[in-house]
Amino acid sequence: MSHAIEPCHAADRRTGIGRAVVAGLLAMAATTAGASAPAAATPTAASATGPDGTPYLPKPTGGHAVGTTALYLKDTSRPDPWVPEMKARELMVSLWYPAKSPGRHRARYMTPKESELLLEDGGITGVPLDVLSRTRTNAFTDAKPAGKKHGLPLIVLSPGHSKPRSELTSLAEDLASRGYVVAAIDHTYENVATTFPDGRVTTCVTCKIKKDPAWWEKLVNSRAADVSFVLNQLTGSRAEWKGTRLIDRSRIAMAGHSVGGASAIAAMVGDSRIRAGIDIDGSTYASIPDSGLSRPFLFLGKPSSYTPGSGKPEVAGWEHDWKLMTGWKRSLLVTGAAHTSFTDLGMLGDQFGIDLGADIPGLRSVEITRRYVAAFFDLHLRERRQPLLNGPSARYPEVEHCSVEKKICR
Repeated sequence: MSHAIEPCHAADRRTGIGRAVVAGLLAMAATTAGASAPAAATPTAASATGPDGTPYLPKPTGGHAVGTTALYLKDTSRPDPWVPEMKARELMVSLWYPAKSPGRHRARYMTPKESELLLEDGGITGVPLDVLSRTRTNAFTDAKPAGKKHGLPLIVLSPGHSKPRSELTSLAEDLASRGYVVAAIDHTYENVATTFPDGRVTTCVTCKIKKDPAWWEKLVNSRAADVSFVLNQLTGSRAEWKGTRLIDRSRIAMAGHSVGGASAIAAMVGDSRIRAGIDIDGSTYASIPDSGLSRPFLFLGKPSSYTPGSGKPEVAGWEHDWKLMTGWKRSLLVTGAAHTSFTDLGMLGDQFGIDLGADIPGLRSVEITRRYVAAFFDLHLRERRQPLLNGPSARYPEVEHCSVEKKICR
């Protein structure tokens, strides 16, 4: 079967559609407060919320308990790219890491205020304003890190435009349970809400800007600068995290969803410390040198429609960059997936009986995303053989291996 790759930046640009998706999800959250859902939206037994009616994330698949902490970072070397009167770029970063044992306090998925702003952004009233802040996670706040000195690879995660870093929590928890340190970045003023330690909450300035190709290129380059700064803070002589000695500075990689995935290319072009990257369902904008990018790269996304009358699928957004990827590379499509399937949103939508356009259950798409992302990093950061990446798998028949040049998948 042949499929194509959709230009996924469209999902970022159509903020109205994105808000409608969030609105639908949050509207159904009223069921946790005792409201009745329409029959068509009744959750199935396999995807219902927890016993107490609250949303939840699936358990990590690795052998480690997971700890998490939040860092406030300030880059005084540059002004904020979207609010120039801010003379320094401020960022919030969540870290997940293997822990010696579970802690006492399970981490919050997001703050009540962030949940409230998401509700308001979707135009939803009459529901608990903190509903998403009550999503059950699997990590414990400030649990003691586990690992040998310089023994843990570091993965940076970047979310889609207008999305908070929390949308990648289930992926981050799973990687941490497998022995990785994971740093997810909130790119300030690029999402609905970012909360800082002093109580300030910034909102999405970029959502109001007219988008064009030059603007998207500016966005990914700005994110690349954010990533390099975060790497400096986590691996430099004045590291901001007490567990920084556990990080292996020679084994750093990056993944992102939507424009966050596109930003992985820009970050790799600008920072040689990043050894490998993954673009999860995002069209690309970064300029790769004519000499190419020789480090390993994975494209993971959803199928799209055929080009009318051509008989072949159109590989939009990835085709040009694919030619310039001169190292190990794969292009994988997940049959039945939608843009949200690769994040927590698709899974949480299922828990509330919301149709977000996917033909694959949210828990299954999370399982696939976790498995293939971990396989890629295990191969390229730990040099562990991964037959899963060599061809179709009977265990994951939804995943098709694609030839971008021939525009066919199998």
